[in-house]
Amino acid sequence: MKAAVNLSSILLLIAEDDMANFYLIRELLSSTSVKILHAWDGEEAISMFRSNPSIDLILMDIRMPKMDGYEATMEIRKFNKDVVIIAQTGYVFEEDKQKAKALGFNDYMCKPLNEDDLISAIVRNVDNSKISG
Repeated sequence: MKAAVNLSSILLLIAEDDMANFYLIRELLSSTSVKILHAWDGEEAISMFRSNPSIDLILMDIRMPKMDGYEATMEIRKFNKDVVIIAQTGYVFEEDKQKAKALGFNDYMCKPLNEDDLISAIVRNVDNSKISG
């Protein structure tokens, strides 16, 4: 995105066990002023979401220890059908995308992520009143 997008009204939870990937995502979003929380695995993502109901969007890695992103999303969907959850994964096959959609993900992104695609996915999936710029 060449034009600056202000996402400062958005609280984003990044569920990612790989610190290099977390730092990359944080850097890719640094120009947007989005507020970021970090969970190490699916269990922590569920716990953080329960204690922070103002989270607007969850960027959920699929492969994580303890509980993967599929399981975590299914658990979150049991008590919240509305929060936006975007899968971020190295799985690139169409059947993986279909599985993610069937389990309640709103969108699906393949790694490696890039700034334009990541910001576009957020803008496409969140309430437009939370975006400026």
